[in-house]
Amino acid sequence: MSGSLWLKPPPAAPATLPAIPRPRRAHPAARTTPPAAAPPPPARGPRPPADDGLAGDPLDELAERLDGFVAAAVHPDEIAAILESDGMTDDHIRLTYGRADSFTLAEDLYARVERRHPEPEARSSGVWHSELAGCLLRGLVFALPGLAYVLAAPLLAGAHGRAGLPGGTIPLLAGAVTGWVWNQALSHRAYTWLGLGDRPAAARALLVGAPAGALAGTAVAFAAAAPGETPAAVFAAGQSLYLAAATVLLVLGRERALLCALSPLAGALPAFRWDLPDVLRTGLLLASLAASVACAALVLRPGARRGTAGRGGPPRAASLPYGLFGLGSGLLVLQAGVGDTLISGAGAVMALTLSMGPAEWLLHRFRGESLTRLRTLTTAREFRRAVTGTLVLCLGGYLTVLLALTLAATLVGPDAPWPTLPRLTALLLIGTVLWLGLLLQAFGAVLSAAGVCLLAAAAQAAAPAAGPVAAGGAAALLAVLSCVLLVRPTVHRV
Repeated sequence: MSGSLWLKPPPAAPATLPAIPRPRRAHPAARTTPPAAAPPPPARGPRPPADDGLAGDPLDELAERLDGFVAAAVHPDEIAAILESDGMTDDHIRLTYGRADSFTLAEDLYARVERRHPEPEARSSGVWHSELAGCLLRGLVFALPGLAYVLAAPLLAGAHGRAGLPGGTIPLLAGAVTGWVWNQALSHRAYTWLGLGDRPAAARALLVGAPAGALAGTAVAFAAAAPGETPAAVFAAGQSLYLAAATVLLVLGRERALLCALSPLAGALPAFRWDLPDVLRTGLLLASLAASVACAALVLRPGARRGTAGRGGPPRAASLPYGLFGLGSGLLVLQAGVGDTLISGAGAVMALTLSMGPAEWLLHRFRGESLTRLRTLTTAREFRRAVTGTLVLCLGGYLTVLLALTLAATLVGPDAPWPTLPRLTALLLIGTVLWLGLLLQAFGAVLSAAGVCLLAAAAQAAAPAAGPVAAGGAAALLAVLSCVLLVRPTVHRV
């Protein structure tokens, strides 16, 4: 949940629209000689080229010049988008082509040109396998930090709880949510620099933003701590520092380095059965934190060597919706952990975090399959049906993985109670909200996803008993938004 789940497709080279044909005027000298009588054009068939120096039908010339674009279009709206992106106004279209607007012109072009979709690019059989391995690795590094709470639990005991939660929970949650919001927005900004091909600028943004996020999380945690919760606030400060370092490593593609840095936390596994000395617990936590920060500092050296002074870069306000989505999704995950017992709640959170790896792979799979359908199908109706089917399959696959992980966490945990059907239903609904929200975010509809997640989290916080109803309503709304947005061919053009 450190913000690394934001999926930005690599920037494709923008297609250059061919020059718009303009009528050619005859040379002034040619006007002094009376033109020869031309035979009348045939009643049917294409008009022969004119002999008086004037261009033929502008629409025919435009169709010829845009032949590659028009032939590959699934719907006339794709052609209209190409025309409008080149600056063709309705006035110009009426004067030059005799059509009312870009949509009418696009429909005529769509009808004139035969559909010719290019063959899909051949993919090696190991492509999806390699992507799956990378996404599973990311899911593992998302979940491993949960072992830190197992190691730190005895160190944080003794404080009086508030709001019906164990002692120290509120500063821990406050610091975590602050880190999720900040790092989600920071990840978007860094990914935008990477999309522009400027990796040093992305490293510079992380070099400035990551420490600021760690300080913000620490300040919020100490502000939320009550008397007796100082150990929890100190742990929250380390948590904020780790989230900042993990964001750097995940955004810059150093998942393996982060996995190595988290390896000391494997010492928490014996803590499930036996009591470990406090010195050993503290040493394992500090070793993992120090390794994470050191790895992040090493990969940020390009940003420190080469600054971006004088370059404005992407607008900072564009990253705000991604921070809001991090807030909404983070609150939903935390509320999923508030169960009848601490163990059942921890199992739900562990299942959700582990499922983020397969979720990311399924998001890539949906995008890849949609692009393949865009190249092979010839009608908008076929494309809508194919994309809807792919969406249902990918969402169903994610929920199956989430259910399996939840049951596995229940079996592995010591004395963990078997989850009831209402809790399983609520967890799957929250998983649906998270996956569909990530999907909409990946296609640019981040404000819609953030708004729905925030409303669902607020409803669950106001009325915990109505949590499944709120999650179900949010899941239904996101499903409708996804079907409306993603069946449009223009959304998948890159």
